[in-house]
Amino acid sequence: MDLSPGVLILCSLLASVAGQAAVVTVEPRTATVRQGESASFRCQLSGGAQPVGPIEWKRSNNQALPDNAKLGPGGSVLTIVSARPANQGQYHCKAGSSAGRGSATALLNVKFAPKVRLTPAGPLRVRMGDPVSVECRATGRPRPKLTWKRQGSTLQLVTSEANDVNTIRWPAIHPEDSGVYICQGVNNEGVTEVKVEIIVEGGLGAPVASVGATEMTVVEGHTVTMECQASGSPPPVITWSKLRAPLPWKHTVANGVLTLTSVGRQDSGQYICNATNMHGYSEAYVQMEVESPPYTTCLPDQVRLQPGDSLSVQCLAHGSHPIRFEWSRVGRTSLPAGAHSTRDGQLLIAHVKLGDSGTYKCVATNHIGSSEALAKVIIKA
Repeated sequence: MDLSPGVLILCSLLASVAGQAAVVTVEPRTATVRQGESASFRCQLSGGAQPVGPIEWKRSNNQALPDNAKLGPGGSVLTIVSARPANQGQYHCKAGSSAGRGSATALLNVKFAPKVRLTPAGPLRVRMGDPVSVECRATGRPRPKLTWKRQGSTLQLVTSEANDVNTIRWPAIHPEDSGVYICQGVNNEGVTEVKVEIIVEGGLGAPVASVGATEMTVVEGHTVTMECQASGSPPPVITWSKLRAPLPWKHTVANGVLTLTSVGRQDSGQYICNATNMHGYSEAYVQMEVESPPYTTCLPDQVRLQPGDSLSVQCLAHGSHPIRFEWSRVGRTSLPAGAHSTRDGQLLIAHVKLGDSGTYKCVATNHIGSSEALAKVIIKA
């Protein structure tokens, strides 16, 4: 059968079109979110063509979508709701047109704060002279940086790091190495700390000191006791000291118990129990923080103005943070019109009136207690 050249050209074009696969795109191709945020990807055919049949989404290796994945009408929009670290990875979209089926890939990155774990987790009881090591691992995005420090000290300890494991080692541990050690993981999303307590039990009668509590938070004015015990032969002598400062003058030591009377904020710090005998010494540490209620003053406490002047009075408070400020007018239910206060304790009136004269009260409050101060405002024409 003879075919005209026009028919041959048409058949050739139809065969060419039929042999082309659909061109599928995904927007955006890459998305980066924090843990708990949501991300959406749109799958579509190039040129705005309408898909034939359903749009399908799968994870890598043809895995099903996670339970927090939601598909929009027609399946074109994939949303990962409240993203989790496990949601990170590739998502494949498949769509078809009259020309055939095609696919495209999107990448989701999920950032999250470090999660730190120790091996062994502790507490560890070891014999003096034994080799000891503790491994610290962390997951997180971006990749966390790992460091070790001893509780009560800001000095970074010398450790070894290999294959994302940061290890603290003692070739032969000593009683003075007893204490709480902290591995810290840091990235742009946060800071996470995990602690391990190491207790070195003595040999040859060497002392081993321990305290009842390694951390305490107390209220100013209270009496505090810190108990230290020590094993060893002969029985060790126990003494107390404070890091980089003398012990508070209101203190007593009896049977290993340090008593501090009427503590103040200046007494915050690290306290050291030292147990000593002929075989050596051992130390244990207590970190104490003293919190106090606010002590409040107004600056100035009296001000004289003329009508139209601006008023600014600052409420100042010393004490444990956070501190909340609240202004009121003595004898009135509310502040005058035009007056407002700021979070840092300022009372402001842009243009005072004669009726704004009076006594104003600032109350400063924290989780320990509250105190107040007065400011007298006198306005005369």
